[in-house]
Amino acid sequence: MMKSILALVLGTLSFAALADDQANDALVKRGEYLARAGDCVACHSVKGGQPFAGGLPMATPIGTIYSTNITPDKTTGIGDYSYDDFQKAVRHGVAKNGDTLYPAMPYPSYAVVSDEDMKALYAYFMHGVAPVAQANKDSDIPWPLSMRWPLAIWRGVFAPDVKAFQPAAQEDPVLARGRYLVEGLGHCGACHTPRSITMQEKALSNDGAHDYLSGSSAPIDGWTASNLRGDNRDGLGRWSEDDLRQFLRYGRNDHTAAFGGMTDVVEHSLQHLSDDDITAIARYLKSLGAKDASQTVFTQDDTVAKALWKGDDSQTGASVYVDSCAACHKTDGSGYQRFFPALRGNPVVLADDPTSLIHIVLTGGTLPGVQGAPTAITMPAFGWRLNDQQVADVVNFIRGSWGNGAKATVTAKDVASLRKDETVQAHQGNADIKVLEQQ
Repeated sequence: MMKSILALVLGTLSFAALADDQANDALVKRGEYLARAGDCVACHSVKGGQPFAGGLPMATPIGTIYSTNITPDKTTGIGDYSYDDFQKAVRHGVAKNGDTLYPAMPYPSYAVVSDEDMKALYAYFMHGVAPVAQANKDSDIPWPLSMRWPLAIWRGVFAPDVKAFQPAAQEDPVLARGRYLVEGLGHCGACHTPRSITMQEKALSNDGAHDYLSGSSAPIDGWTASNLRGDNRDGLGRWSEDDLRQFLRYGRNDHTAAFGGMTDVVEHSLQHLSDDDITAIARYLKSLGAKDASQTVFTQDDTVAKALWKGDDSQTGASVYVDSCAACHKTDGSGYQRFFPALRGNPVVLADDPTSLIHIVLTGGTLPGVQGAPTAITMPAFGWRLNDQQVADVVNFIRGSWGNGAKATVTAKDVASLRKDETVQAHQGNADIKVLEQQ
């Protein structure tokens, strides 16, 4: 009898232990998914390095900072962080030693992340990530700007109170989920919302603020982040929800293809999200009104296309376009759907700030293959063989053709200035290596 009772007790304990293990595994798995949604690996890893070991340089107006090691290594990482230490860093912007984190860590966005999701993230980083012994790098910010106490003041003034996201009354659950992902873990506003002179985002949500997700106010690493609101020319007003789903999932659609930092977001984050979450994000973005409701709808003009078709490349920049661009983007600027993006009516081309267009002409870029779209798209660099005036001419030609009608004129001085940008130089160096390897 005693043996039977003992066997029953041991069996119950074993079953409970198994259930606990399964629950822990599920929590770690959930945390991995949420870390994907937050694209943590993109900022906390360097190319060719160990995941989450830090060291990625981030240029700021006052100097370069480096992302930190967030592996569970107890000496150089976050292995000795309690859950409270972890959530304070992620949601409050306060490190274990009490220092305020630079807002390159998007804790103002993460302030709405739920306790349940935070616990899953903690479980993943403590039990699902391999520890890496890699010391953190000090910033290159000179003293006295490197002092941390002013950051605490900044945090107190501009960072929101930590308060878990709550759907609005009678809010569509799909829209609410999309809003949570965009405003919170996805921290889309960190790049796509303009910032004030004091470097805080002008809005952290769409609550009566048309600045939210209306595009960056200044280049980030040599790129400008696009307007994600419903504007007719430089925003997403002409995109359908399905267009957005295609772009988020694959980094490409009938209108454009991802470039710059957005390629990392697609590669490391968005392609791994569930169909339901992709739909939720797309639906939420499509719910945003235009910042500038007076923008006219893009209207195609085939005057330039007809001239090029007849062999007339006398317009300034036209001959450079025919020689270097037309094979992929066509003489009518329509490109090849979901492969080489259209330049005709492309929101990036229509944007007031031409920085991204100049940058990609200089350095090129590659959108890696992803699940469901395994073929990489590569734009070759032209900075090595086009001088500043030629780049300015072809960018102006693109921005002024096929009905694009961009107002700002790019000068050779603008191109020369961007060439001197350290980030652009790094991209150019990589492009030059590729050219040499191909020769």
